[in-house]
Formats: sequence, structure tokens, C-alpha cells
Amino acid sequence: MKILYTNFHPRNGGGHVTYLLNLARGLAPAHDITVATPGTSRLFRYAGAIPGVKVVDARFSTRASAFFGERAALRSLIARERYDIVHVNGSSDHRHVMLATLGMRRPRIVFTKHNDLPLDTLGHRLRARYATDRVIAVSDYVARLLHTSPYRNLPIATIRHGIDTEYFSPPSSALHESLRERYFGPAWRGKILLGSAGGTDYDKGWLDLMAALAALPPEQRERFRVLVAGDPPNDVKMARVRELGVQDLVVFPGLLDDVRPALAACDVGFVLSYREALSFACREVMALGLPALVTSAGGLPENVIDGVDGWIVPVRAPDAIAHVLRGILDDPGRVAAMGAAARERSAREFSLAPFVAGTFGVYLAALAGPLKR
Repeated sequence: MKILYTNFHPRNGGGHVTYLLNLARGLAPAHDITVATPGTSRLFRYAGAIPGVKVVDARFSTRASAFFGERAALRSLIARERYDIVHVNGSSDHRHVMLATLGMRRPRIVFTKHNDLPLDTLGHRLRARYATDRVIAVSDYVARLLHTSPYRNLPIATIRHGIDTEYFSPPSSALHESLRERYFGPAWRGKILLGSAGGTDYDKGWLDLMAALAALPPEQRERFRVLVAGDPPNDVKMARVRELGVQDLVVFPGLLDDVRPALAACDVGFVLSYREALSFACREVMALGLPALVTSAGGLPENVIDGVDGWIVPVRAPDAIAHVLRGILDDPGRVAAMGAAARERSAREFSLAPFVAGTFGVYLAALAGPLKR
């Protein structure tokens, strides 16, 4: 099968990149895979390193001056290569694909909804009507949004993210100790280490964890250390950390190409986002053998069984986070058992094989169905 993946992100791309790389790696050995994405993007660089995967420098901008040239280049690519499937992943690339294929016998188009941004727009109505054959939701939460959207009359499949549970696996005991020393220094001993690779945007909720720590009595607060990987916080955010008096409890290792060592140094992972469709980050920390502290935002709770392999708290709720932290201090030995449960669940439910097979099944169903005009 000839498959074209499109993605509009010009730089990092977050979970979209992980999603598409996992599909490309899984399908490239048996299929003809092309990824069309800006040449400046992380996806372009990483996809180009996968054996057998072709990459095309494609732009999906909203600038009028570039629009016609970008559309013409995409139309030429699709007409020349005669793809069976075009798999789009955002409004910008979906729009370009719709306009590029007007008036031609087009490939089947599959759209993955990766977020919970509004769907009741003219653009979505047009794309649902003229340029979508099948839809993939990354969680039940997103599927519910799609079922009340312009896509509701199309076949919608829920296929949750798959991750490489061998790549994301717990470290040995010896390596675990050296990683703790590397990221937290010698003061880590006797501490409970909390980690996230979600970055420091406000909507990632990490400042709620800082506020929760500040609410603990000093002797309890000192039992914790926190790692937040990603873009370092700006001066305004750091001023808030200092205002809370917890600046000595948190480390910021920066944006990491490989988040595994930093997260594997920790005891507990956290994803305290205000909005989340599902979260690769949550699944990755669980695969590393860490219980996950998450909010009730969007599809996040679909990853965790509360009290078994993690904890679920309301959004923007430092008091609820502080309650969880006090519970950890009351029974710190439970953290390891919950981490083992998280690893067991990830190996059972989060692996790549069912994710890739389920997505390919959507492609087969799209090809078997009638072509929309």
C-alpha cells in the first residue's frame, strides 16, 4: 500500500511526531511510506532516518502569498505518486489536501483528531463533506466530540496511542541509582522524585504541583524533589516558583532528545494538563514503571486506574494534588507496587502492535468503501 502522511508543524510537533513516527516505523517494512512535512520540523529529520521512508519538504501555511504554490506542489505529488491513502493530522494539512485534490480522482483520506479543539466550523464541515473517508479518534473522549461534529456521519474508530514498550522500559537498579545522581545530585537519597517531560507551559499544570508542595508543612515538602523537562520556564514562571518558596525542590534539565533517562530517574510521573486528548507522555512514564499522577482533563483518565497504577485529580486543584502527596508520604512503599502495575498495564495495553494494526485496518476499510465525491 502507498501511504502519504501529512503534518503541518514546522518545528517540534509534540505528540503528532511520535504518532506518525510510530506508524511509519511499523508500516515501512511492508509498505511504501512518504511523510510530507516542513523541512524545518523534527518530524522531517526523524522520519528521514527511518529505513525505507521518504520525506518531502511540504508547507501548509495560511499565508495567501504561499498558498497557491503549496497547494500546487501537493497536488503534483499526489497525482504523480498515486497514493492509496493520505492520512492527515491537523486542520492546516487537511485543508491543503482537500484543495489539492479538487477535481481529481483522489486517494482515500483518513483524518486523525489529536486534540479537543472546536469542530463546529465551516472548514471542518467542508473537509468532512469533501475530503474525509474515515476518522480516527485517539481516545473515547475525542470520539464523543467527533460524534457530535460534522464528522458524525463518517465511520469513526477509536485507536489509542501505541508506544514502544521495549524502548520505554524500566532501568536496572544500578542504572536507576546513577540516573538519580545525575539529575538530582547526591541529595536525592531519602526523597520521593516526581518527573514530567511535558514542558513548562501554563496549561501543563506543573505550577499546580509547585503550589501543592508549598501547601505542605516544611518537613513534608522537603521529602520531595521535582524534575520538569522541556523548554525551561521564563522569568515570570520562575518568579512564581520563588514566590511559592519551592525553587530548591525543582530541576529543569531542558528540552531532551531522549526523555527516558530523566524520567527513569524518578519515582512518580505526572501529567497535570488542563486539556489533553490522551497523552503520549502519560503512557511513556507508565511504561518506564512509574505510577502516573494525572488530571481529569479530556482523555487523560483513560490511561490510569485511580489508586492502582496512578492517581486522578481535578484540573487546577493544588489541594487535591497535596492530598495525593500526603498519601504517598504515609505509605511510600506503595509507590513501587503502583509502578509495577503501571508497567504491567502498559505492556498489556499500550504497545505498538495493536496501534499499528488498528490504524492499518482503518486504511483497508477506507479502500473497501465507496470513494466520496
